[in-house]
Amino acid sequence: MAEAADFQGTSPSPARRWLLRTGALFAGAPLLAGLFQLAGTPAAQAAPKASLAEATGSNTVEVSLDSLSPSVPTDGDTVTVSGTVTNKGKQTVTDAHVGLRVAPAAVSGRSSIDEAAKRSGFEQYADGPEVGGKYVEKFSALASGVAQPFTISVPVKELDLGADGVYQLGVSLSGRTAAAQYDQVLGIQRTFLPWQPEESDAKTKTTYLWPLISNTHLTAETGPGEQQTPVFLNEDLAKEISAGGRLEQMLTLGKDLDITWVIDPDLLASVVAMTGGYQVRSGGTTVAGRNQAVAKEWLAELETAVQGEEVIALPFADPDLAALAHNGKTITGSLSRLKDATDVASDTVQNILRVEPETDFAWPVNGAVDPSIVKVAISAGADKVIARSDSLQESSSLSYTPSAARPIGGGTTAVVADARLSTAFQGDMTKAESSTLAVQRFLAQSLTTELQNSKQRSIVIAPQRMPSASQAQTMAQALTALQGGNWSQPQELSAAAAAKPDPSANTKIPSSSAYPSSLRKQALPKSSFEEIQTTQADLDRFKVILSDQSRVVTPFGRTMDREMSTSWRGRSMDAAVYRNGVQTYLNSLTEQVRLIEKSETKLSGRSATIPVTVQNNLVQGVDNLTLRLTSNAPTRLKIGDDDFAEQSVDISGGHSESVKFTTNAEANGPVTVVAQLYTADGEKYGDEVRFTVNVTEITATVMLVIAGGVLLLVLAGFRMYTQRKRAAARLETEGAPTDDEASESARRDGDANTEAVSVVHTAEEKPPVKSGTDEPEHASDPAPDTAPESADPSGTGERVDR
Repeated sequence: MAEAADFQGTSPSPARRWLLRTGALFAGAPLLAGLFQLAGTPAAQAAPKASLAEATGSNTVEVSLDSLSPSVPTDGDTVTVSGTVTNKGKQTVTDAHVGLRVAPAAVSGRSSIDEAAKRSGFEQYADGPEVGGKYVEKFSALASGVAQPFTISVPVKELDLGADGVYQLGVSLSGRTAAAQYDQVLGIQRTFLPWQPEESDAKTKTTYLWPLISNTHLTAETGPGEQQTPVFLNEDLAKEISAGGRLEQMLTLGKDLDITWVIDPDLLASVVAMTGGYQVRSGGTTVAGRNQAVAKEWLAELETAVQGEEVIALPFADPDLAALAHNGKTITGSLSRLKDATDVASDTVQNILRVEPETDFAWPVNGAVDPSIVKVAISAGADKVIARSDSLQESSSLSYTPSAARPIGGGTTAVVADARLSTAFQGDMTKAESSTLAVQRFLAQSLTTELQNSKQRSIVIAPQRMPSASQAQTMAQALTALQGGNWSQPQELSAAAAAKPDPSANTKIPSSSAYPSSLRKQALPKSSFEEIQTTQADLDRFKVILSDQSRVVTPFGRTMDREMSTSWRGRSMDAAVYRNGVQTYLNSLTEQVRLIEKSETKLSGRSATIPVTVQNNLVQGVDNLTLRLTSNAPTRLKIGDDDFAEQSVDISGGHSESVKFTTNAEANGPVTVVAQLYTADGEKYGDEVRFTVNVTEITATVMLVIAGGVLLLVLAGFRMYTQRKRAAARLETEGAPTDDEASESARRDGDANTEAVSVVHTAEEKPPVKSGTDEPEHASDPAPDTAPESADPSGTGERVDR
């Protein structure tokens, strides 16, 4: 076998290695022929089972490749690999060693790399012979379930790498088990080794997008008072920009790479909001945020990093173009909101980072496009759409990867990112092995692409929108190795978009039916855009009454941009909760300007004034409001001269105002009156207030009856007065009567009610009394009805009879 042909301690010449590899292929030919000849026999039917057993045997030991350096070797380098081997079988492995294997020839194309990466188990002819017996690490025994580390270093010249290309590199473990007492490969891990020691004559121009994008963090809510303190959903953004966080890693790594920054302006605005006083939701209340220093440091570092670099600004909050195209474009205002988000992007980035960004690029999710998505992008002002090659696919007749720029009509350019390179780091990169394999596969795809054609091309790489910290680290490692290679040179995105397109490249946008169903399911539904439109309509009615509209229009406008964000994909419940919170908060603001409830009002008389109170609990003043008071029964109660009346309302912040209306009663009884606020354009504002006005009008007939009653009382009093005067005169003439006589006289001269009437005496009419006493002059005289009148002046407000 090939392994037996390797001489320990010696290194065969390149020609001898070629002969050994070729001989191994021919040596296996008779065996293969024999197997085909026996295929029809019963014994041959058992062969597949035996093969499966052997395949299982070569997976007995798990080989983990945790590092490989250098990733792109050149002449004179030494390749070092390290990792671990773990015996997954039940039997102990003895006489084991780890070695390297190089495939007999370079891979033939990009698809071959994909196929080799998927292969499992050892394949002698594909994996090649072991490299030099002395470049191994030996293990006397590998117990079941125990991991053992290894490190192997091999000079590049010993790898027998031929022409420029990508070579499959295998790390295998060979050993014995109790069931098989002979040397065999019990485990293998494959990777790729790019080999181009000399610089290419036509280096591939490579553009790598470096996205600074996050989820939505800011709410529409602001704290009370003039400062409008921002309120965050949580402190997740602070974690992302803190040391070791995802965005901190993206910034720290990206500033040392040749990349094109792709930034969501909402991220910048949110971090700026953190630099001052801010609040964070906590249960049913808010607490003060404490990460101002972190936010300031991250922004300052980013501003320094992007100076002199190309910056692509996405529309504010990175709206989901595909969702808009498929579900939102028929909803009034959706496309205009996208245009506004695009317009505000440039100012946001320029004001914060002091650089002028490019804003004419649109980036649909995963680069998937169809005609409706392209139209939506163009409507927002973009003339370049970042697509991906698995969406805008090439025909099978094209044997190489064309340049990224494709004219798709109407002056619009599709910048097609390479799908294999763009998705290279989407997996779990927290494990060293995953990261190492991803880097080597990325480099292999890049070099193979360069070797496909002798012409220089422009390649664009658009990774996932929000890479994790470990993914960002792996991306940076791969880019660093690529920039150190001999076949690639960096290029900005705008230059890639302006490059001369390949005439053989596909320029036809796929139909809507070709759009991936998995992406379509993740998009915001039509109902989401309808809810956003409802919020916008409520905001439009609210803003017209405000003296300072910007305090409300700006934060709510940006928040509705966030409601359309691509970051809500796969998070429909979170998106719904966020939209509901925005609408609820807007409702709470509009309710701060309202009518105060009134209880039943009573009117006595033909006309009266009815007050209605309007309350403004907002910080700012309101105007352009009209209060209308309407009578539901104008034949009984008129408001002014008609069934309703209106008055303008202008109230400063934190105050109330009572608006008075004149009413005229036509008949008695209850009447329902409706108070309603209206905006300047005639739209109802807030809830109406209904109350009852009870009319109790006093007529002329009732007044005459009352006047007659009063006159009768006056005449009766005068008659009693004259009778008393005559009785007093008779007593003086006839002498003092006895008590019985006086009582009889009073009974005879007075009527039955005279004893209950108080007789008011003037000073001249009062009977004489002894000084200093209240006693009557005669014993038979009745006691005086009132106390003696004081000669002192009367007190203020005191009634004095004269």
